Amino acid sequence: MTGIKTTGEKKLMLFSGRAHPELAEEVAHKLGVSLVPTKAFDFANGEIYVRFEESARGSDAFVIQSHTAPINKWIMEQLLMIDALKRASAKRITVVVPFYGYARQDKKHRGREPISARLMADLMKTAGADRILTVDLHTDQIQGFFDGPVDHLFALPLLADYVGAKVDRSKLTIVSPDAGRVRVADRWCDRLGAPLAIVHKRRDPDMANQVTVHEVVGDVKGRICVLVDDMIDTGGTICAAADALFANGAEDVIVTATHGVLSGPAADRLKNSKVSEFIFTDTLPTPGELELDKITVLSIAPTIANAVREVFEDGSVTSLFEDSH
Repeated sequence: MTGIKTTGEKKLMLFSGRAHPELAEEVAHKLGVSLVPTKAFDFANGEIYVRFEESARGSDAFVIQSHTAPINKWIMEQLLMIDALKRASAKRITVVVPFYGYARQDKKHRGREPISARLMADLMKTAGADRILTVDLHTDQIQGFFDGPVDHLFALPLLADYVGAKVDRSKLTIVSPDAGRVRVADRWCDRLGAPLAIVHKRRDPDMANQVTVHEVVGDVKGRICVLVDDMIDTGGTICAAADALFANGAEDVIVTATHGVLSGPAADRLKNSKVSEFIFTDTLPTPGELELDKITVLSIAPTIANAVREVFEDGSVTSLFEDSH
């Protein structure tokens, strides 16, 4: 049975693109539904064809697709799925985006640049989305780019509770890898009762991937340091931050991030790093070459499934996270 029916004859239907089927299957399992059978393939010229093999008329439709590589292809597939549901008379369409593509360009840093995160929201709205459900946006302001409800989920409880259960909390220091992550790191400190440190860094404006670490603000000597970030892409920033912590006398460094983008040189950087453990959620599929002993991947599916259930039942998504702020 693909739909859950309530007494009011509401029907939940869960649709998945091809980007990260394992996560979609796990969310479906947690909800007690099956994914709606979908026919999707690429034409010879790269165009995408999508068709749902069950009626979606009057349904509360949830379309799950994480924006992994090749990112533009999977974004386009999700837009086509939304359009198909709109034309199939779905009653409400919620776009579930565990990792929201183009989120890093949320403002103009210099002249003549796009605000790509806003364009993404406009594309989803134009395609027919009524609501967006996503996990750990790069910045909170992106919620305001979409003209409709945005359910912003947090991986912090999942990640922090995992770390808190395995380390000596009396030696724990939470570290923000830059000034922009201090607010999130602060929430970690509150949850785990640990002090805060900050790695002050400066980027070379003409070399986007080159990071120069300047100093560590806070006491990290002899401490178990947990670096917290929202995403790790090539790994340059976070590995440089870890090196700075070790240079300042840290006993151990653990890295946590919601989204393991892990592109380009990330595999080598993580393998060669002195960091003892990298902890991610599975909002994105982990590249095969990164199945290392020191990489831990936690499931975000229960968090997403609980939020989908609250949306479907007109409950409160906020209540799921009130203890983590």
